[in-house]
Amino acid sequence: MSQYLLQMTGIVKAFGGIRALDGIDIRIRAGECVGLCGENGAGKSTLMKVLSAVYPHGSWEGDIRFDGKPLQAQSIRETEAAGIVIIHQELMLVPELSVTENIFLGNEITLPGGRMDYPAMHRRAAELLRELGLPALNVALPVKSYGGGHQQMIEIAKALNKKARLLILDEPSASLTASEIEVLLQIIRGLKAKGVACVYISHKLDEVAAICDTICVIRDGRHIATTPMAELDTGRIIAQMVGRAMNQLYPRQEHPIGEVVLEVRNVTCYDLDAPQRKRVDDVSFSLRKGEILGIAGLVGAGRTELVSTLFGAYPGRSRAEVLLGGRPVDTSTPIKAIAAGFAMVPEDRKQHGIVRDLDVGQNITLSVLSSFARFSRIDEDAELVAVNAQIERLGLKTASPALSITSLSGGNQQKAVLAKMLLTRPQVLILDEPTRGVDVGAKYEIYKLIFELAIQGVSIIMVSSELQEVLGISDRVLVMGEGRLRGNFINDGLTQEQVLAAALDQNQEAHA
Repeated sequence: MSQYLLQMTGIVKAFGGIRALDGIDIRIRAGECVGLCGENGAGKSTLMKVLSAVYPHGSWEGDIRFDGKPLQAQSIRETEAAGIVIIHQELMLVPELSVTENIFLGNEITLPGGRMDYPAMHRRAAELLRELGLPALNVALPVKSYGGGHQQMIEIAKALNKKARLLILDEPSASLTASEIEVLLQIIRGLKAKGVACVYISHKLDEVAAICDTICVIRDGRHIATTPMAELDTGRIIAQMVGRAMNQLYPRQEHPIGEVVLEVRNVTCYDLDAPQRKRVDDVSFSLRKGEILGIAGLVGAGRTELVSTLFGAYPGRSRAEVLLGGRPVDTSTPIKAIAAGFAMVPEDRKQHGIVRDLDVGQNITLSVLSSFARFSRIDEDAELVAVNAQIERLGLKTASPALSITSLSGGNQQKAVLAKMLLTRPQVLILDEPTRGVDVGAKYEIYKLIFELAIQGVSIIMVSSELQEVLGISDRVLVMGEGRLRGNFINDGLTQEQVLAAALDQNQEAHA
C-alpha cells in the first residue's frame, strides 16, 4: 500500500505545441497540506485541471495514481466520485439558488418518485455549515444574500458534502477579510486532522507558511523543488518561484514631485441599496505631479467608491468637483474621464477590466481604438505595432496577441488591463488593488512600472488592502474610514499601526 494518497508523475500538457506543463511530479499524503507555488503562468491551474479532469485523460501525458490505483478520469464527475474536489478562484455558485440548493447541486437527496427531499437537505446543509463555524446561516435564503466570505464557506461546504478526500483550494482567500482568512485556515487544520489532504494555491505566502506542511514550486511548467515548510521561509519560496533572490520587494526609485495637478473636492456618493446612506461623505484631497498617493482603510471604508466616482464609474448617485491643472473637468463618465486625462485599472479585472470575448490585442487597444481608424476601417498593422510595443513594455506573457484574453494567467490579464489604460497616455492613473491575485514576481514588475511612470510625471492614485504595499509604494497616504477621510500622512517613517489607528478612530484628524 502506497504511503501517498496522490501521485502525479511526469505530467506533460501542451497547447498548440507549447508545453504548459513539462514533466511535473507531485505527491501528497492523507492529511497533508501541500502549497503549490509559482508565478502567474507557471502552470499551477493547468496542473490542477489535469488532476480534476477538466483536461480529461488522453489529452495529457504522464501518470496519476490516487489511493494506489491508476486515475484515468474523463470528467469532473469521475474525479469527484473518487474524492477529488476543486474549489476554483471564481466561485461556482448560482446566486439565485438557495444555500442548500447550491450545496447539493448535482447531488440532491430525493424521495421516491424523484421529488427532492428539502427537509433532509436543509438539515445536512445546516450541519455542514455548523462544522465550518457558521451556525446562524439561513440555508433557505439565496446565496446572493450573503457576502464573499460566507459564499467561500458555502463553496467549502459543497465540497465537503461530496466527501472530499483531496481538496484543491485555488486562491481561496482572495475575497476574504483577515478574520475570515483565519477561520478558513482553522477549517483546513480541522480537515487535515480528519485525514483530508489539501492542495493550497495562493500568492499570499504568509498563509502558505501558516497552513502548509510541504511546498511544491513550479516555474515555467517545470518542477523546481518540493521541500518541507519547516526548512523554508517566505524569502526562499520567492527565490524558488522567480529564480532569483528578491532582497527588496518594493523597488523604490527617487522621483521628482511637482506642483499640485489635481484637486478633488466634496466627493459624495450614495449606497445603491439604501439611497439615503452615504458610502463616501464629502471627501476632498489634492495630488501633485509625479506623486504616488496611496489610499488605505478597512473593508467598507469607501476607497473603491471614491476612485470609481472620480473616474465616473460609480453606478449609484454621486457628485464631485474635479480640477485638473487648475481647470474644472467633467469626469461624470469613464469616456469623459479618459478624454480629460484620467485612466483607471479597476478592482475586479474579470468583470470591469477585460472583455472576455476579445483577444489580447483587441483588449489592449479597446480604449484608444479610434486612433487606429482610417475612414471606415481599422489600420490593423498600426494597431499590431502598438500592441506588440505594450506587450514588450510590460513583459506580458502570451504566445500571440490573437489569443483569447481568458487564456492568460491572472497576472498577465492584469498587465493587459494596465497596457490598455497606459495607451491613453493619462496624466492621472488610478490603480484599484493593482496586484490582487498577482504573484510576487509580477507584483515586483508592476511596482517598477509604477515608479517609472512617476518618474515620467504621471500622477498615481493607488488603492490597496495590503498596508505593506501602501507603505512600500506611496509618497503620501490617505486613510479612509466609514466613507470619511480620517488621515493624510507623508510616508516618512509611517507605520502600519499609525494607519490602522487613523482608520479605526472616528475622531482622529491626522494631516501632514
